[in-house]
Amino acid sequence: MEPIKKYRYKLIVEYDGSKYHGFQMQNENHIKTIEGQLTKAFKNFTQNDVEIIASGRTDSGVHAIAQTIHLDLSQEFSSHQMIMGINFYLKDEEIAVIDAEIVDENFSARFDSKMRHYRYEILNRKAPAIIEKNRVWHVGGKKLDILAMQKASEYLLGEHDFSAFRDAECQASSPIRTIKNIKIFTNDDEKIYVEVSAKSFLHHMVRNIVGTLVWVGKNKISVDEIKGILESKDRSKSGPNAPSCGLYFLKTDY
Repeated sequence: MEPIKKYRYKLIVEYDGSKYHGFQMQNENHIKTIEGQLTKAFKNFTQNDVEIIASGRTDSGVHAIAQTIHLDLSQEFSSHQMIMGINFYLKDEEIAVIDAEIVDENFSARFDSKMRHYRYEILNRKAPAIIEKNRVWHVGGKKLDILAMQKASEYLLGEHDFSAFRDAECQASSPIRTIKNIKIFTNDDEKIYVEVSAKSFLHHMVRNIVGTLVWVGKNKISVDEIKGILESKDRSKSGPNAPSCGLYFLKTDY
């Protein structure tokens, strides 16, 4: 008897994480997650159980512009069939498959990643966020010093021990990470964007970095103090954990 042929699919997924308890499926069935709702959609579409592997696992409230996942199916579908079929079963969710293709059976959304990109959005104005309430971090008061934030971020480039920006519950075996690029810019004097690229990140690393850079922007600490915070390897020395609502998983490079 010939073995059943398997097709490996690479999919790009977009989601608003506001109503979900992160990407990873939880043991409790009543807790809604991105992976959990995707798994249900694939079950309804294919009548088969699937195992989803993602390029990264986002926390509760974090969004994704282009999250990459892969999974195996015994059925062959065109890109159009997959996108339309899965999105039909996701119509009541804040999740959508925006691209799909069959790839080599050895492809891994997680382990083949060469670079992961995140963007953090800050709304820097006196009035609170209304339209973008669950999609930005509202930082009121005076204007942040973006130039100072840019200068401070340069200390974080390259390979470092990022223990000072690591969550206490982080399960990574090593705190050593390499930040390839940090870009801080504004388009309209109210929205500030912080984009960070690395092969991999520690738990809450980006949000802790943003929280510390906002300290710099508020002149709570100087530009050069961020170097000492990094070298201290002490989480208690760095800034607040920026809220999850402002964080977006942008894309993964392969």
